[in-house]
Amino acid sequence: MKRFAFSLVELLVVIAIISLLMAVLLPALRRSRQEAEAAVCGSNISQLLRGLFSYETDNQILPYSFDIPSNEPHPGEYPGFYPPDRTGWWWFNYIEGFYEKSSGNKMVICCPSKRLNDQMLKNDVLCGNYGVNRSVCKSFDDRQSQREEFVGTPLRSSNIRHPAKTLLLVDSGYAIISWWHATDKPPVVLGDTIIEDTAYIPGLWINKNRNLLPGQKRDAVDGRHPNKTVNVGFADGHVSRTKADDLFVEKTGGDYKNKKPLWVPK
Repeated sequence: MKRFAFSLVELLVVIAIISLLMAVLLPALRRSRQEAEAAVCGSNISQLLRGLFSYETDNQILPYSFDIPSNEPHPGEYPGFYPPDRTGWWWFNYIEGFYEKSSGNKMVICCPSKRLNDQMLKNDVLCGNYGVNRSVCKSFDDRQSQREEFVGTPLRSSNIRHPAKTLLLVDSGYAIISWWHATDKPPVVLGDTIIEDTAYIPGLWINKNRNLLPGQKRDAVDGRHPNKTVNVGFADGHVSRTKADDLFVEKTGGDYKNKKPLWVPK
């Protein structure tokens, strides 16, 4: 009986067709996965916003971005690493049920699209996830001088004149972020010795010239979501995906363009 078999030429043709199909399909599959992760990220921010506003309802102000309480450390355990991260309570520690280091709930405060190359940064919940706007959720104190505008009592929603235009929570290189990290000419030069100074908006064009940690570069420069977009949670509760460059604050003369009311609620 005569046997049928592929010739070498036929095998090469089949391999070429499969390779072509893979080359066509893989980018589409990768894009679909990125879009799905971006949607999960947006959902995370939406849930975190509800938690922030729930805290405000109970306490009449939004939580501190960073606080040093006199009581014991948060029962969910410390989210960062000493010494690069300060010890204390972070904004998400005040949202009940959203952070327990030993439970799966911490996934809500973790961006599924972050691209950190350093294992320590990957395991540090404060790095590469979401940052709260320090002009709204002010800090108890600051490691550096000349940053008094970010220190004090957090605002309440009624203090924000244009809540639909004011950023409250965003994809970020660090858990607290400010307009200083979105401009190439901040009032004080930002270095990489204080990890809080290495906060960034993923995909923002200025990041390629920023003083960042090596493990942050890919996340900062290439961005997380398709077309270098970021998920932004606004002070009125809505979430929008926008180009990272739309959050850039440009210094024009002695003032800054795009600073108010996007970053500073005035």
